Amino acid sequence: MVLKSLCDGKKTFALAHVAMPPINPSSASGHMAKNSLRSDDLLREVYGVLGVPLDVTDMAAVLEKTNSAVASRSIFFISTLNLNYLVTSQSDPGFRESLLLSDLCSADGMPVVWAARLLGVPIKDRIAGSDMFDALRLARRSVPLKVFLFGSGQGVAAAACEKINAEPGGVVCVGSYYPGFGSIDDMSADAIIDLINRSKADFLAVALGAKKGQAWLLKNYTRMQIPVRAHLGATIGFQAGAVKRAPRWMQRLGIEWFWRILEEPQLWRRYFSDGLVLARLLLTRVLPLMALRAWHAFRYRHEKGIFVIERAEDDKSVILSPQGLADAKNINVAVSSFRAAVTANKHVVINFAGTRLIDTRFLGLLVMLDKQLKGRGFRLTFTNIPPHIRRLFRLNGFEFLLGGVERRNAEC
Repeated sequence: MVLKSLCDGKKTFALAHVAMPPINPSSASGHMAKNSLRSDDLLREVYGVLGVPLDVTDMAAVLEKTNSAVASRSIFFISTLNLNYLVTSQSDPGFRESLLLSDLCSADGMPVVWAARLLGVPIKDRIAGSDMFDALRLARRSVPLKVFLFGSGQGVAAAACEKINAEPGGVVCVGSYYPGFGSIDDMSADAIIDLINRSKADFLAVALGAKKGQAWLLKNYTRMQIPVRAHLGATIGFQAGAVKRAPRWMQRLGIEWFWRILEEPQLWRRYFSDGLVLARLLLTRVLPLMALRAWHAFRYRHEKGIFVIERAEDDKSVILSPQGLADAKNINVAVSSFRAAVTANKHVVINFAGTRLIDTRFLGLLVMLDKQLKGRGFRLTFTNIPPHIRRLFRLNGFEFLLGGVERRNAEC
């Protein structure tokens, strides 16, 4: 099977499989991927930005997906990618996995928006978790959205619950719980999960700190019956009035962090540390990628060939060989090819021997392909990776996808 767009290349089927560890179906991430089969992640407009997925979307689409998940009672796990999330994902594979397996990963933070734009991602604006929650409250519904608030400071979630219910709107709070400062296991006791489930809420808003919150959501992914769940950090505090949010003009300028330090002085260490990591990423990843993008635009400015994804199969695998420029211009060809490969219910091997370029859009699609395959109990592996393609994986932060190398010859 051959799918075409624009570019040409040579046929090659000599394989050297790159091995990746299989997902344990009993793990939180394995369960998460399986439940995500209800949606086709390959149709999301996802870009790979510095090692994490980023959805290019808008508030209207987010609200629509939220309402759809509530109506169907299907799980919709939202991650709001701010600078702290991005920084943490660089050194914590478990945290990064929570982002890779999310059903939506929106840009919550202007530094993330700026970095994405510098890398050519067509993102228009941030979609902060607090803005999302406000939009849900302002939405007109015949039946209000039921929310449960979990975490934040002592008494804060309860106060937020009271304030939400005191004002008519699109959201009603059906419960809250303050778990204290115990371990994730302590917060995952049967009594706590049962309390949350008995609320019959539609939306679970969590505030435990980024790392603990994402880990808690993954650990209890299959135990909770609330369809929409997200770690929204300071949102609960904003709703309670315990913390004031920065004025809109400061949010637009990307200096909300300064306001947050004024409100919560203890945050200065985190912002300072995250700022240093951001500076390093800009110097060592973003700037080199910007230079490469300019070079590629010049080098391939007259490219008028045919982009082809050749397909072959053996008993265990589907082998896909992109020939030419695997970029946003040709993404529809890749989407069609990947969707067809997933339905084969086999492992998928991407043969990069004839690939001249990959970009952030193609990397985002690879992440979604990996997620879909994990959910079916299969693996995504790579073979014949040229140095220039391996360099693009590394600079974009996705070298972890390549795993260890195991070479063997195969005939297709």
